[in-house]
Amino acid sequence: MVAKRIIPCLDVKNGQVVKGINFEGLREVGDPVEMGAKYSAEGADELVYLDISASAEGRRTFTEIVNRIARRINIPFTVGGGISTLADADRLLGAGADKISVNSAAIARPELINEIAGHYGNQFVVCAIDAKCIDGKWVATTHGGTRLTDRELFSWAHEAQERGAGEILFTSMDHDGTKAGYPCGLYARLCDSLSIPVIASGGAGNIGHIVEVLSAGKADAALAASIFHYGEIGIQELKEELRRNNINVRLL
Repeated sequence: MVAKRIIPCLDVKNGQVVKGINFEGLREVGDPVEMGAKYSAEGADELVYLDISASAEGRRTFTEIVNRIARRINIPFTVGGGISTLADADRLLGAGADKISVNSAAIARPELINEIAGHYGNQFVVCAIDAKCIDGKWVATTHGGTRLTDRELFSWAHEAQERGAGEILFTSMDHDGTKAGYPCGLYARLCDSLSIPVIASGGAGNIGHIVEVLSAGKADAALAASIFHYGEIGIQELKEELRRNNINVRLL
């Protein structure tokens, strides 16, 4: 049985890790390199770094930060934000990132997924989807959640898979930062509809929420930010509880 993964997420804006609620009210919580090194030492399986202002402000993710992270940690990490060309992916993978996450640019030009996957392989491409529920329909957004699109969660996730994405990172904007739990029924439906791994993001408030999304929600990995950033749950404590609930995870 493939082990489930625990993935701290570090949203980066202006070189600092930030956190908010429903993608708003952001406040700085620390240095991305130091926090990544800490999570690596504590037993995180992977890390995700998202430069959340890169697309909105027309900037590229800072290659220098990626390079510093790669020198400090020994676990895989994914980088996203402002990646719109194969050259962007090449620059970040060359700086030490293990995977590339695409979101806004992939919705604008879906062929980007084909290009990166065709050049590097499916395992290097994560398609991030930030969606909110509007009139009962889960609608994908872009530019850090500030722009609605005509893309529906399930159809877009399936298209991304067909184009070569190796994983889907789905964030429920309605649950992000609320600590009220993941929408597990939605995740189970999404996982059942795809053949590639799904990373659950948005809503973790306690260990029970993560147990639920990795079991009833069928997610392959749980991504969280607030509970780790503010020291509310330790990664090893979490993994030991997952083991007690018969969920296979890697322990230190």
